[in-house]
Amino acid sequence: MTPYPHLFAPLDLGFVTLKNRVVMGSMHVGLEEAPDGFVRLAAFYAERAAAGVGLIVTGGLAPNAEGRLHPSGATLTTPAEAGQHRVVTDAVHAAGGLICLQILHSGRYALHPDAVAPSPLQAPITPFAPRELTDDDVRRTIDDFARCAALARDAGYDGVEIMASEGYLLNQFLATRTNRRTDEWGGPYEARMRMPVEVVRAVRERVGPAFLVVYRLSMLDLVEGGQSQDEVRLLAQAVEDAGATIISTGIGWHESRVPTIATSVPRGAFAGVTAALRASVTIPVVAANRINTPDVAEAILAAGQADLVSMARPFLADPQLLAKAAAGRPDRINTCIACNQACLDRAFAGLVGSCLVNPRACHETVLTISPVTTPRTVAVVGAGPAGLAAATTAARRGHAVTLFEADDEIGGQFRLARQIPGKEEYGETVRYFASELVDVGVEVRTGVRAGLEDLAAFDHVVLATGVTPRVPDVPGIDHPSVVTYQQVLRDHVPVGHRVAIMGAGGIGIDVAEYLTAPPSENPDDVADFYAQWGIDPSYSAPGGLVPPQPEAAARLVHLVQRRTTAVGAGLGRTTGWIHRAVLAQRGVRMVRGATYERIDDAGLHLTVDGEPMLLEIDTVVVCTGQEPQRELYAGLRAAGVPVDLVGGADTAAELDAARAIRQATEVAAAL
Repeated sequence: MTPYPHLFAPLDLGFVTLKNRVVMGSMHVGLEEAPDGFVRLAAFYAERAAAGVGLIVTGGLAPNAEGRLHPSGATLTTPAEAGQHRVVTDAVHAAGGLICLQILHSGRYALHPDAVAPSPLQAPITPFAPRELTDDDVRRTIDDFARCAALARDAGYDGVEIMASEGYLLNQFLATRTNRRTDEWGGPYEARMRMPVEVVRAVRERVGPAFLVVYRLSMLDLVEGGQSQDEVRLLAQAVEDAGATIISTGIGWHESRVPTIATSVPRGAFAGVTAALRASVTIPVVAANRINTPDVAEAILAAGQADLVSMARPFLADPQLLAKAAAGRPDRINTCIACNQACLDRAFAGLVGSCLVNPRACHETVLTISPVTTPRTVAVVGAGPAGLAAATTAARRGHAVTLFEADDEIGGQFRLARQIPGKEEYGETVRYFASELVDVGVEVRTGVRAGLEDLAAFDHVVLATGVTPRVPDVPGIDHPSVVTYQQVLRDHVPVGHRVAIMGAGGIGIDVAEYLTAPPSENPDDVADFYAQWGIDPSYSAPGGLVPPQPEAAARLVHLVQRRTTAVGAGLGRTTGWIHRAVLAQRGVRMVRGATYERIDDAGLHLTVDGEPMLLEIDTVVVCTGQEPQRELYAGLRAAGVPVDLVGGADTAAELDAARAIRQATEVAAAL
């Protein structure tokens, strides 16, 4: 018996049966363009297939040169290119899996000067204005999609996914926002939808009946001038008639003002959108976006909101997700926290992606965790993210590991991060590591501050002792109104109504969100999320948008930084704009280019642009950086004990959990 009967139910599609209802959704991870990328992709996908994924969808490949995402973007246009994919499809099939290739034409989202689009309208997120496709260009592009699908079949793929959401080319044809044409490919909706429907029809004719054709349909554009719900239903029916096997859900364009996959989005927030469409078609429909646990997936399927669920990044975090769920051990799953830091942010920068909580993702052939022939005794000091990664990796390899933690709980900086509204998911990583410590046999000593005498007997020591807040040398820094971010987030010291935050880096912004969060805010409440961002569940307006109605902030907060650059400029590409938007919604006042003069009973005294400024506040929160805690390092070296520094103890500047966990894993893998 399985606790997830709907999740593990097979799905008969006539010519093929999916073993369960889980699709590993498309992720472009950068290996598609890497020199040894196909061999690495084969290992990446095969590990997930072997663990039970019902259907895998690859990252997007362009059907022609114009459709590439960037100048060196991967294409599938020739038999020679198709031949490179055989190592991938053979590996997945050997592991018992099925795999579809995603065909993605970027249209006006292309980051190169050869970009094309239905109309010559430049996207706000790209530097190039596209050329308008001629009638001949449109017909050629349709044929390019069909050719690409046929090449995918020849390469051994079981099907293709036609990417027609998130604001890419086919989605651009559908919306008046991007399609201003007056010929047969524009104007009324029946004409605007002709291009994507003809693509599906041409693909089906080229590949024959026994081949999966998944259509990724934008069910909620979340942009002005987007599609209406009636139009989406009409399109879905036309796509089914044209030969699609499955319709998958796409939510939001990349230029939308609404977050759709970040950690602040409630789990399963858009399943209702899929459910509203499901009754309009007879082919299976896939729900997507922020489905990161088997419990959420099972609930969506059990409620009849979808026939399948798409889980993409969760399989970066844990390739064994389904195997653990099938075994009744969801507590063992390394849950995706939707941080985007090591996956999407890296992919959009043209780098090979990975996962913050699982640095082996996309690096399976590079970062190997192999058993040791000579086990050693290893002490890990500090049970933050880096220490937890080091301890569990070393123990899994066969070393005898003891983990020391001065606090009474494990988690370190993630215990602070999970206090931030929208970052509650970080607690899942702490939960995972707590389970992992038990499973791999790490001896955990909490409430113990390790000293040199405790560590001298070990064969190797890993110092993951983290950081301590940096306190600036400002007159009055010892004033009773001054607290550190650790005191606020960890110790929950009282904070007044008027607050100045010194430092506007990532931690300063997190603290600002924490202090301004409305008391009634519920991170799991989809209705609250919709109201905050202006999402219309009734879909009464094209694009599904209404004016946002965020709740009033709990406090008046000033966010102060010394730099003159934009506040939050160093945040991640795919999430930084969300944090800035939230602070704007809550009326947080930004002060840039400030010099800290003093703190006294009157408040925080600054100089800005050569002029004095007084912030009359009740509390000053210090978020001015961190210093590494590495007091034990010199003594261990002097005593001849082999020792490594990892995480914040090694590099405290601009705390980076992805770097810390990766570094700790690499160090432990090399012991």
